[in-house]
Amino acid sequence: MRKMLVLLAVTAVGAVAATAAFAGSSPGLTGPRVIHVVERPVTDQIIDIGRKGDSPGDQLPFANPIYNGSNSRRVGSDQGNCVRASASQGRWECMWTTFLGGGQITVEGPFIDSKTTTLLAITGGTGDFRNARGQMVMHVRSDGNFDFVFSLQP
Repeated sequence: MRKMLVLLAVTAVGAVAATAAFAGSSPGLTGPRVIHVVERPVTDQIIDIGRKGDSPGDQLPFANPIYNGSNSRRVGSDQGNCVRASASQGRWECMWTTFLGGGQITVEGPFIDSKTTTLLAITGGTGDFRNARGQMVMHVRSDGNFDFVFSLQP
């Protein structure tokens, strides 16, 4: 009986400590928020898998620096991977995480080579973005970089 009481006390103390730690963390988004950043694709490299040349299954892993909307100051990084879904249609299926000062935002969705704007689903986040949902617009810039415009909803 005494061992059981000690075990219950230890469990209760752990639960209180976890609750206090969680309560002190960021509440996440409390309203809609738009974040515009620029990705500089310096590490993009296609890995040819399967049939030789551009074909379904090819991989595009990356880990790139992220800059503010004016592309003048580094504010984070990203990492992820795209898989070639259709070479003839220029489609990739991508998922990645963008790391910013207040937390992380994860997105998933299609990227099409020939289009400059792509919508991706925001699948979640951490820290300031822990309850994030919404969409991200990805725009190919004339300098070869990408605008990421996150439209976040709590």
